[in-house]
Amino acid sequence: MVIDQTKMADLADNLAQMDEVKGRSLWQDARQRFFHNKAAVGGLICLTLVVLFAIIGPYFAVWSNEEIDWAIIGNAATMGAPSIANGHYFGVDDLGRDLYSRVIQGTQISLMVGIVGASISVVVGTLYGATAGYFGGRLDGAMMRTVDILMSIPYMFVLILLLVIFGRSISLLFIGIGLISWLDMSRIVRGQTLTIKNKEFVEAALATGVSSFTIIRRHIIPNLLGVVAVYATLLVPLMILTESFISFLGLGVQEPNTSWGALISEGAGTMQYGTIWQLGFPLFFFVVTLFSFFFIGDGLRDALDPKDR
Repeated sequence: MVIDQTKMADLADNLAQMDEVKGRSLWQDARQRFFHNKAAVGGLICLTLVVLFAIIGPYFAVWSNEEIDWAIIGNAATMGAPSIANGHYFGVDDLGRDLYSRVIQGTQISLMVGIVGASISVVVGTLYGATAGYFGGRLDGAMMRTVDILMSIPYMFVLILLLVIFGRSISLLFIGIGLISWLDMSRIVRGQTLTIKNKEFVEAALATGVSSFTIIRRHIIPNLLGVVAVYATLLVPLMILTESFISFLGLGVQEPNTSWGALISEGAGTMQYGTIWQLGFPLFFFVVTLFSFFFIGDGLRDALDPKDR
C-alpha cells in the first residue's frame, strides 16, 4: 500500500496547528478583557500604590503618630507646613503630631474597615440569598420579607445607636457595618440563584442524591463568584464612606487612633488658619481609593458580563 507523502505532510501540519490552538477559560477571558480596560488598570495601579503606602510607609516615618513636636508648635512662621528637613513630610496637625504617620494609620484603619466590613457582608449575604433562592416557596418568602423589613430601617441610625449603647470601638464598627450592609447582597444573590438552580448540573447532582446544602456550597455559590466579586469591589468604598461619615461625626475610631474620616474632620476645622495640608493629604488618599475601587468594579463587571463577549 502506497501512502501519499504530500497528504501525510499536510495532515501532520494540521495536527500541529490544532495543538497550538488552545481554548481560554472564562477567567482567562475575563482577565484579558479586564486588562484591556485602561480605567480599571489605572484604578488597580493606584489602589496598589495606596496599599503599599499603608504597608511600607511606616518604615520611612521619622515621627510616630502620637509624638508632639513642640518646636513646630512654637514656630509661628512655618505653622507646621510640610518639610523634609524636620521629618514632617505631610506637615503636622493642630496639636503638633506628624501628619504623615497619622495618614498612614488612617489609611490602614479605613482600608481594614472597608475590606473586613465588605467581607462580612459578602459572606452573610451570599449564604442567606443562596439559601432563600434555592429552597424557594414559603421559606424564600419569609426570608425575603425579613430583608424587606430590615431594609426599611435606616441602617445608619442603627449603627450610630449600637456605637452609643455598646461603646465606640473598632471591632464593633467592623461588625456593625458588615452586618447591616448584607441586605442588598442577599437580594442580588437570591436572584442569580433562581436562574442557576434549574440548570442541568444541579439536576444531575439532585439525581445522584447530593444534599441540598452541599449543592448550595459546591454548585450554586461557585457559580455566583463573578457577581459576588463585582459587587464586593463596589461594596468596599461604601464601607469606607460609612466609616468616614461616622468618624466625621466623632462616633468612629477614637484617639489616639484615627481614620480618613477623623482626619478630614480635623482638617476641615483648621482650614480657616491656612493649614490646607491637614485636609488635603487625607482627602487625596480618600478620593483616590474610592475612585480606584469604583473603576475596578466597573472593569470587573464589564469583563465578567457574558453579553459583551
